[in-house]
Amino acid sequence: MNRTIPIAVASCAVLALSACGNGATVTTSSAGQQVSTAATAGSAKDLSAVCPKTVVMQQDWQPEAEHSAMYQLIGPGYTVDTAKKRVTGPLVSGGVDTGVKVEVRAGGPSVGFQPVPALMYLDKSILIGAVSSDAAIAGSVKQPTTAVVAPLNKSPQILMWDPKTYPDAKTIADVTKTGAVVVTSGDIIPKLLMSKGMITKKQIDTGYEGTPARFVGDPKIVQQGFISAEPYIYEHEVSAWKKPIGSQLLADIGYNIYPEAFSVRTDDVSKQSACLKKLVPMLQQAQIDYQSDPGPVNNLIVELVQKYNTGWTYSEGVATYAADSMAKNKIIANDPATGSLGGFDDKRAAEIIATFEPILKQGGASIKPDLTPKDLVTNEFIDKSVKLS
Repeated sequence: MNRTIPIAVASCAVLALSACGNGATVTTSSAGQQVSTAATAGSAKDLSAVCPKTVVMQQDWQPEAEHSAMYQLIGPGYTVDTAKKRVTGPLVSGGVDTGVKVEVRAGGPSVGFQPVPALMYLDKSILIGAVSSDAAIAGSVKQPTTAVVAPLNKSPQILMWDPKTYPDAKTIADVTKTGAVVVTSGDIIPKLLMSKGMITKKQIDTGYEGTPARFVGDPKIVQQGFISAEPYIYEHEVSAWKKPIGSQLLADIGYNIYPEAFSVRTDDVSKQSACLKKLVPMLQQAQIDYQSDPGPVNNLIVELVQKYNTGWTYSEGVATYAADSMAKNKIIANDPATGSLGGFDDKRAAEIIATFEPILKQGGASIKPDLTPKDLVTNEFIDKSVKLS
């Protein structure tokens, strides 16, 4: 599965943003989170006076269960724009219509593979973007973003291998010490592995194209994937494989980023504070609500993938597996530092900067001097009472 999130700052994405507006097919559905009541004026769930009429959220890839918190907010009567690859509906939290709409936009090929920070600065209507910590560091000079919610507590990224080829392997290190080639779609992961002495330069191959063909044809390689997808896909859906894979989370070996953290342009931490004060707890709760009952959002995600028809495939089986896997592997989990779902740990943020700043600089990124955790993350709007039980 090719979730290639470009780290380099884009010079121009106007074409990608505008070209897909022609020939739009818009469909309307009565599905979505059910509404029991409208928000009382001025209440904690009334966003109408403090947020944009449409809260625009930009994802970093095609619809998938890892993006569930955003899609959880979409209420009934939503519309799907199949050309622009976006879904819009009433923003509903806990069965309450908040008085505004929410629009969730797909990323990846739908936006010319532009990084989310670049999109957020090209289109100021985007309020919330899914920005991983390494992308935020890379964009800290020209496109600074600050994360306000961490819907995923750790990255679901894995490296995977063939258990038959490496029968004694339990960890990534067990495989890489044999000299196995590590196939990824970018150089962040291999550079991290090199910095830890786990691979040499000759083991790096950044030619991953997002298909199973390479792995099936050459089971000696190690390949990137998601713990919430590839183990199921390779065992149940890749006809040429149909057996288990071995894997380990990259988070176990230092890939400690906040993945796809819900972020705003840094200036909007203050400019949109009235909105964020109410919206952030809803985003926290949305992830918990999904975890409690993933079925409706999974159905929406599968529907969107089918209607967008980009070549990306995502089955009900994968979605169901993903929800279970994210719970089992504590991808969706409370932040240990704050005790809340979605909170941030400044110590961890400092470690992220220390780990990835030199790697990104080596790749040519321009990074803000003296970057601090407060530049990357904030708990200002986090409701510490919102947590998984």
